[in-house]
Order: sequence, then structure tokens, then C-alpha cells
Amino acid sequence: MSHSRKTPKRTCVGCRSTTTKRELVRVVRTPDGHVELDPTGKVDGRGAYVCAAVECFDAAVNRNRFDHALRVRLLTDDIDRWRREFEALLDTKQPSPQGR
Repeated sequence: MSHSRKTPKRTCVGCRSTTTKRELVRVVRTPDGHVELDPTGKVDGRGAYVCAAVECFDAAVNRNRFDHALRVRLLTDDIDRWRREFEALLDTKQPSPQGR
């Protein structure tokens, strides 16, 4: 009998599509109330997931979905900082231009 492992799935708060947890970026509200990007997916706290696309991040911000999912009111300054961090994270995740 074959035992297949379950792959954790999560829903993007921006576009509402469901995909594997590894393909998404986690945003977490830590127990002390700080909100930060969690590229490892292991930081303790309440998390929300977003696709690795700026459009999904912006949609989640514009529709207040991070506020709702994380149960916190986000400030504009914090959102701007997270967007820069998010873009930097996406740049590091891009495949090499060699196509290998």
C-alpha cells in the first residue's frame, strides 16, 4: 500500500487562490504584536499567506485582508516597509537567468 504524504495548502489573502504552502510567502503577527515577513514559515504567531507576486501583496493591502487575517490594524509606514522587504525577498527567490 502506498502512503502519499499530504502537502499543506494555503490560500493567498490577495487573490484567494489555493496552492502549496511552499509557493507562498507568510506574513506573521508575533505574540508581542509586531507584523513581519516570515520567509522561513517558522516564526511563532498568527500567519497569513500571499502569492510571491507584488499584485497579490497590493490586493491584500488595498482590501485590508492582512488586517483581517492577522487581527491587527496596519499602519501605512509599516505597509511601505513590508512592501520593500517583500520585493527584495522576491528578487532573491527569482531563478538564475541561466535557466538551469
